[in-house]
Amino acid sequence: MKVVVIQSAIVWENPDANRTYFEEKINAIEDSINLIVLPEMFTTGFTMEPGQVAEPMNGKTVLWMQALAKAKNCAITGSVVIVENSIFYNRMLFVFPSGEIQHYDKRHLFTLAGEDKVYSRGAQKLIVDYLGWKICPLVCYDLRFPVFSRNVEDYDLLIYVASWPKTRIKAWDTLLAARAIENMSYTIGVNRIGNDNNGYEYVGHSQALDYLGESLIEPMEQEGVFITTLDKPKLIEVRKKLNFLSDKDNFEIIN
Repeated sequence: MKVVVIQSAIVWENPDANRTYFEEKINAIEDSINLIVLPEMFTTGFTMEPGQVAEPMNGKTVLWMQALAKAKNCAITGSVVIVENSIFYNRMLFVFPSGEIQHYDKRHLFTLAGEDKVYSRGAQKLIVDYLGWKICPLVCYDLRFPVFSRNVEDYDLLIYVASWPKTRIKAWDTLLAARAIENMSYTIGVNRIGNDNNGYEYVGHSQALDYLGESLIEPMEQEGVFITTLDKPKLIEVRKKLNFLSDKDNFEIIN
């Protein structure tokens, strides 16, 4: 599977400008690709004012993602501020080439920024079946909590989209490698760059790792569109050879 990672700055609370930017980048991709990964809250930045920017599931951004996925014949994923029944969600959308949508609502809300005060927490882990791959999409702060992401579903690809600031970027790098290694899964992390209106600086370090924690896309700090190819037969071969996942502990998440 060929995956595109787009790392960029985000115009604060300006969905129109951000959609225009990402559409230009996506349309400039000449290769035949299978999946495009965008950052957390890619239309707005990591805002705690969802009432200013939230969209319904039939809003402009969702329709835009569906149209692009169909036009490029690939899946697109990233998180967006969504409102349903006056409740706000930091929702990661997975849009198939057909326009079908599955979604995951961020479970671990970032209390340090007060995200838990304005957004509703998700309850269910999502495993997406796409092109014979089982994909687990998660959002930013979820990265710090390995129990929820534990590979009990035999997923093949773990994706984190984020707004992870420069001050804690070492944790981002370290934990992405840990998640890849402990779950024997390809792992992709997509983070933004630039500054937001809260005074936080972001340096990206978007990256892709294989099931042993080896880099496929090295962490980088510049704006860019980066492509990698994931090899499922090789993943299966190494899992069978090492058999680490068969020795994992059994557990149940009850809250």
